[in-house]
Amino acid sequence: MLPWHDIHVVMLDMDGTLLDLNFDTHFWREHVPRRYAELRGLELDDAKNELYPRFREVEGTMDWYCLDYWSQTLELDVAALKQEVDHLIAIHPQVVDFLQWARNADKRLLLVTNAHAKSLALKMERTQLAHRFHAVICAHDLGLPKEQPEFWSKLAQVEPFDPEHTLLVDDSAAVLRSAHRFGIAHLRGVAQPDTQAPPLQPGDFETISSFGDIMPSTC
Repeated sequence: MLPWHDIHVVMLDMDGTLLDLNFDTHFWREHVPRRYAELRGLELDDAKNELYPRFREVEGTMDWYCLDYWSQTLELDVAALKQEVDHLIAIHPQVVDFLQWARNADKRLLLVTNAHAKSLALKMERTQLAHRFHAVICAHDLGLPKEQPEFWSKLAQVEPFDPEHTLLVDDSAAVLRSAHRFGIAHLRGVAQPDTQAPPLQPGDFETISSFGDIMPSTC
């Protein structure tokens, strides 16, 4: 169990952490290639073979998370395409219970995401989670993705926090490594960000199967 008496700020990622990554996996690996193939008159497999390398080239950068970038690059209205499959947006089990417990325990709750503002707005509308946080921070507003250690310095300028008394839960090992380098003391990964995919292999950080793993049993 985490030393909750020593944790004052709780930072939570969105995609894969609070929400099932299946939505994003399906969107980028199936839905976008299908619509791209229809637009270009391609076979679906040919569209995937063209798009997947282009996706990998920008992973971990602001362009990867930017819907406007992909709309312009692919000549598709990517934000509108997300609405076509928004029924797949789903909250991971025990998330709401944990958020309620953390608020009751006087922890400052921050949603810290790389997601583009349009994607963030769609998911918050679908899940109604935004009001449960004291603040929602979008990396696009800071100009750096969470994978960059400098992101956390910029975050501290708009949302002051003490790294020694902060918990970050994120499904990305690259983000956790970045936060670790900055000095955030309490870090947890997510064992199965996508419920339709196998659990991730163990890495450098302890993971949770659900938020029940870190929520005190007295709740």
